Amino acid sequence: MGGGLDDDDGVENNKWPLWLRPLLKTTFFVQCKVHADSHKSECNMYCLDCMNGALCSLCLGSHRDHRAIQIRRSSYHDVIRVSEIQKYLDITGVQTYIINSARIVFLNERPQPRPGKGVTNTCQVCERSLLDSFSFCSLGCKIVGTSKNFRKRKMCTDTDGSDTEGSLNGISNGYLKSRIQSFSPSTPPPTVNYRTAKRRKGVPHRSPMGGLIIEY
Repeated sequence: MGGGLDDDDGVENNKWPLWLRPLLKTTFFVQCKVHADSHKSECNMYCLDCMNGALCSLCLGSHRDHRAIQIRRSSYHDVIRVSEIQKYLDITGVQTYIINSARIVFLNERPQPRPGKGVTNTCQVCERSLLDSFSFCSLGCKIVGTSKNFRKRKMCTDTDGSDTEGSLNGISNGYLKSRIQSFSPSTPPPTVNYRTAKRRKGVPHRSPMGGLIIEY
């Protein structure tokens, strides 16, 4: 994940169930090593009590009295139904989606190069575009985004970024104004009336021979 799920803050671990971090790090939809010969050997189950990796449907025989959940896939990303996960975890602030008539949430972030045009709200961790009523795109991003370390880093980044952005905006605006002024004349050019501006014809000058009288 971009935000990271390393257990570098022991105090924060008490905020979440012990099974959540191992769940998010588990690789699903691989072949079960125990039931490799069965056509139902795809590992898409997880036991919240044992936390011993992905399980196939045949493995659940030894987890009958345990809390087991099913992981599903959407566009090659792991998801879980809201109706299952909300029994054990508070998913407030995480965006949900409806896929195959079921409401789901994503386990981990999905890389997005950059938000689309007109996006007004993004995930606080990975900046994926979201609906306005949500703060995180996945369960993993919520873990990271609600940690004290992340909030401290974000506050420092926002503070530094606002000062830098303000100074840059000031320079940019000043430069823009100077460029506008350089292309705008200080006073409007005088209006020229070409009819009155034409020189009047002076007294016609006769040719030197014009005043000569010839007598016969």
